[in-house]
Amino acid sequence: MRKSKNEPFEKIYRHHHPMVLQMCLGFVKGDKDTANDLAQEIFISVWSHLDTFRGASSYKTWIYRITVNTCLNYVKKESKKRTLSTLEIENQTANVATEKTIDDQIPKLYNAIGQLKKIDRLIIMMVLENQDYESISEVIGINPINVRVKIHRIKKRLEKILKNDIDE
Repeated sequence: MRKSKNEPFEKIYRHHHPMVLQMCLGFVKGDKDTANDLAQEIFISVWSHLDTFRGASSYKTWIYRITVNTCLNYVKKESKKRTLSTLEIENQTANVATEKTIDDQIPKLYNAIGQLKKIDRLIIMMVLENQDYESISEVIGINPINVRVKIHRIKKRLEKILKNDIDE
């Protein structure tokens, strides 16, 4: 008798959902509803393909790849659908500049992350998830030393974006 995939899936879901949601939030600039929708789509994909998981990598790496692909596809579709007007961007910047509490700083960070290149968003979200250089290099497909350099450059870019938001 074949074992049901419910039990392994539930364990995978419980263990990896926070990570997936965090990654999605980074890709959608902190929009919680969209991030939840993407996370749901990702776990539907995990469920659908659980029987075909070969084990060549860990579940975590496999789920990261599904998450990245799903989020990149979403971002690509959205960029084709709409373009933010200059006025909307100015309003967002003005709102971010007036935020004071720590809870309000989280959307500011996600907004800054959203201004990064797609691959840089992925890397910084993995850093925020406390992933080591080896894990990041495995998902991204670059050498761990290059990961370290990219992370340094991404942090500098984020500092510049955040500083510009504060100055304006």
